[in-house]
Order: sequence, then C-alpha cells, then structure tokens
Amino acid sequence: MTNIAICGANGKMGKTIYNCIQERDDCKVVAGIDIYTEQYADFPIVAKPSELPVKPDVIIDFSNPASLDGLLEYCLSTGTPLVVASTGYSDEQIARIKSAAQQIPVFFTFNMSLGINLLVELAKKAASVLGDRFDIEIVEKHHNQKIDAPSGTAIMLANAINETFDNSKHYVYDRHSRRQKREKAEIGMHAIRGGTIVGEHDVIFAGHDEVITLSHSAASKSVFAEGSINAAIFLKDRPAGLYDMSMLI
Repeated sequence: MTNIAICGANGKMGKTIYNCIQERDDCKVVAGIDIYTEQYADFPIVAKPSELPVKPDVIIDFSNPASLDGLLEYCLSTGTPLVVASTGYSDEQIARIKSAAQQIPVFFTFNMSLGINLLVELAKKAASVLGDRFDIEIVEKHHNQKIDAPSGTAIMLANAINETFDNSKHYVYDRHSRRQKREKAEIGMHAIRGGTIVGEHDVIFAGHDEVITLSHSAASKSVFAEGSINAAIFLKDRPAGLYDMSMLI
C-alpha cells in the first residue's frame, strides 16, 4: 500500500487524483496540501507541506510552480519521494528539481499521459526518418483557464524532436511578428486556448506535396491522474534519482 499526499488537493486535478485512487486498492490518500484547506474527504488538508500531520510515502504535486520551494524543502528534509506533475516551471526551477533528485527520488515529466509519451517516441522516430526535408510545427490546444503557453507537453515534444537533430533547431512562438520566410531550422509552436479542451497536441511534418500529422487528444483529466498515481507507486522505495515516464513504461 502506497500512502500518498496530494499537493493541490482542492484543485480540479487534485480531486480527480483522489477519485481515481478511490477506485484502487494499491494506494490511498493520507493528506492533502492546498492554500484552500476546506476538507471534502476523509483526509486532512493543510496549507503547507511543513504542516503535514503524517509523513506520506510519496507526494504528488499537481498544483502550481509557486509551491515548488516549500515542497522541495519538505521532501529533502524528510526524504520523501516527489512526483512533479505541474507545468510552467522556469529553467531555474527545473534546475532545482534536478538538483533535488541527487538526494531524493523525483519523478518529473511535462505530461503524465501514457499516450503523450508514446507520441513523443513516434515524433522522434518521424524526425529521424524525415530529416530536414520536412518542416515541423507543433499545435497545442487547452482550456481557457490554462495559464502557461506553450504547454509543457509542447515543449517536451519540441525538445525530444530537437535532440534528434543534435539540438540544432530553434523555436518560434510568435510568427506574426516575423516578416520573413520560414527558416529550415525552425520548430514552430502554436498555443490555442478555449472552452473546456482538456488537451490536444498535433505534431505536423510538412514536406513537398505531403503532410504527416501525429496527434493526441485527452478526453478527460483522469488520464493524467492515473499516470501520476502509477508514477507515485513506481517511485516508492526507489533510490535517489531523476525518473520519468520512459522508465515507468
């Protein structure tokens, strides 16, 4: 049995994680962390990690990048494994996550969906086969409440593709401000926000007289919740290190 604390427990993802855990018998929620401490289930919710009444086996963070410092401080001082599932981190924050992984187990990925991580592998394969003969554009769509753009998943896709080209590509986010033809070394990134779109990502390879599009669409938040729960169970009792979805798969 894996005892889990949810950071962002009163958010939409936090409650989705709780509901998914309720349907499983290999883990349970023992506490929550949220600036809104209203309790809705049989576990306490506190405002800060330092106020947790019990030490969980793993913390799942689906809150906000602003929570990172408090989480890392608690996890480093108690040796608690951490599943980092939020997006929108700065380069400096990502560096702190990687540094913490030298002392504790940290599971860090821009997307917890198994399907998205398969899309990443397919995009890398397509890029290696098609090479520079095809232009690459990434289009992501999310609900109108999402703050960061482009999505962490779009960046993850672009980074994976760019590795195939020995990181020789650069990203273009704001094409309307560029009065020039598209360069070969570009990967275009486009963000759409509207309605209640859970998450859609298209990787477009546009060549001469043909276009190949790889797509993933999430119908509900539960696909991300289940991924984070599986990551938490995987992370329990692991040695210090940085883990991601490829290792879980």
